[in-house]
This record gives sequence, C-alpha cells and structure tokens, in this order.
Amino acid sequence: MYLQRKRKRSRVDNLAIRLLELLLLLVGLTSLVMAQEAGSPTPGRAATPAQPTAVGLPKPATGVLPDSYIIGAEDVLAIYVWKEPDMSKTVPVRPDGMISLPLVGEIKAAGYTPVQLQNLLAESMKKLISDPQVTVIVEKVSSLSFNIVGEVNHPGYFPLTRRMTVLDAIALAGGFRDFAKTKKVYVLRTTANGTQERLPFNYKDVIAGKNPQQNIELQPRDTIVVP
Repeated sequence: MYLQRKRKRSRVDNLAIRLLELLLLLVGLTSLVMAQEAGSPTPGRAATPAQPTAVGLPKPATGVLPDSYIIGAEDVLAIYVWKEPDMSKTVPVRPDGMISLPLVGEIKAAGYTPVQLQNLLAESMKKLISDPQVTVIVEKVSSLSFNIVGEVNHPGYFPLTRRMTVLDAIALAGGFRDFAKTKKVYVLRTTANGTQERLPFNYKDVIAGKNPQQNIELQPRDTIVVP
C-alpha cells in the first residue's frame, strides 16, 4: 500500500513538472512572437525613416518663414544634411545667386524659398547618399533688408519680409532717442542708375495727418537716417 501511494505521488509530481515546462515554453514563444511583431512594419505600410532633429541648428533670421521667404544675393544660409557633417555648411549666396557645397558643387539658391531649396539639394544629393534629409535655414538676411541709423534706440539692419513704411521702421527700431531731430528724418534710396536720392520725412507732420505721402513704403537696401 505504501509503495502504491509513493508511485502515485511520483507520477503526479512528474506530470506537474511537465505541465510547468510546457507553460514556460508557451510563455517564451508568445514573448518571441510579440517582439517580432513589434519590430516589423505593418503590412502595406513602409517603415517610417528616422527624421533629423533640430538640436544644435541655428535659429532663422527674424521674420523669415521657410515656405514663403525668397532667398536673395548676400543672404547667409545654414545647410544641414542629417548624419552628413562633411556636406553640412554655412554659405553666403553670391551676387550671381549661386552657392557652393562640398561634393554637390554649384547650385542656384536665389529666387527659391528655403523649403524649395531643401528639395532641390536633396534631389542633387541622391546621387551621393541614400535618402538625404536636408534643412535650409536663412541665418542672415542681407538681400531683403533696410538699415536705420542715427538717433533711434535700436539702429541697425532689419529684414524686409513684409510691407513696411517709414513709421513702421521707426517703431521697429524702438522709436526716437530724446534729442532726435524728428522733422529732418530722410530716406536714402539707390536708384536704377546707381545714384542715391534723398526722400524727406517729417515725423511730426505725418503723425498730424500732413504730407502722408512722405510715409513711403520701404524698398530693399533703403537707409533711414535720423539726425
């Protein structure tokens, strides 16, 4: 009787061990399948490539929108190619509208928006690298800008990326200093034949509603002088 009980208990123990082994095997297979499914792309959908991050990239010039700003001569562009430091470079746009990049060579930049230029550069780089990810940033605006000098709080160059009058420009420059001669402000403008014309602006008259025609719309490379 004792031996029968012992044998019966032994068979139960062996069965329990086998069931435990089967359970562990099932858990392992389930984990393996789940891991493979997680690492595989969904059928019918291409795997999404990793995108470049903006960490470490320079900030674009104030007022520059990548899908609408038109690049011009003398602008400074930061060209960033993801994972390709040898092809990434900061370059000026030459007077002929061209830029030069390592391996790519000469390419026209003037007349395009940053987004359009990104696409052009990416297409050119497909011959050299697989799936190029290109970012173009206008780091400095020189083609579409005006200058304001003299007795204003923040003299200097400002981007001309929207319609702007002399009054707008003075406000953008922080307004007049205490001893500014506001009746003798003028705009220096280069004409088509290369000469400069002087356009008067009497601030007190304009804000009083007199001579509103003096509040002209600015053009690229205009210089506002505030004595």
